[in-house]
This record gives sequence, structure tokens and C-alpha cells, in this order.
Amino acid sequence: MKKDIASRADIEALIVSFYEKVKQDATIGFIFNDVVKIDWTHHIPVIVDFWESILLDNPVYKKNAMEVHYDLNKKVPLQKEHFESWMQLFAATVDELFEGKIASSAKVRAQSIASVMLFKMSNANNNHSIL
Repeated sequence: MKKDIASRADIEALIVSFYEKVKQDATIGFIFNDVVKIDWTHHIPVIVDFWESILLDNPVYKKNAMEVHYDLNKKVPLQKEHFESWMQLFAATVDELFEGKIASSAKVRAQSIASVMLFKMSNANNNHSIL
């Protein structure tokens, strides 16, 4: 039996493993590797903060996640397949490493976040195409 997500170290293990998959993914890897050219040493702790705030109710994330994605969306219009790939990789990574109430919550929250972001990015993309 796998353990549940219980600490920042658990979240960090999840995020590091997840992004190793993302970097190699045919659908979204190019966004991180080529478009944004992510500085992983900076990005990983920020994302760990984000998930720690959500999953462990420790308010360490102080940024606006939507703003970053709106900026990215201007460079590469984010589409349904991008969010689907992100979600599949995230859920698979959670399932590989953890099981339990918080692990299940992580997948539910990720799906909710992906759905909201897809909705907002689609609206932004549709508004830009009219101009």
C-alpha cells in the first residue's frame, strides 16, 4: 500500500516526478522546454508552494496562477488537448506515488483547476480572434 500525501516533501516528490514526464510529453513538453524555457530550479519550489497551499492548507503560495497562464496563452494559445495531457500526466503521477484521501483530493483539485483554466483561456482566445 502506498502512503498518502502528508508533507511538503511528498508534494515536492510528486511535482518533480510529474515535470519529468511533462518535459518529455509530445503535447505539452514544447511549451515548457521551448516556449517558456522554464528555469526548473525556480519553477519547482513555486509549484510546490501552490500545491502545499491547496492540499495541506498551508498558505505559502502568494502569486496569481491565472496571470502567468494568461501571459503564456498569448505565446501559445492553450487548448483542450494541452489541459487533457497535463491532467493525464498529473493523475498518473499521483497514482504512481500515492493513495489516500489527499492524493484523491489532488486529482480532483487538479481537474477543477484544469477545467477553469481551459474555460478562461478559451474565452481569452475567442476574444482575441474577434479583434
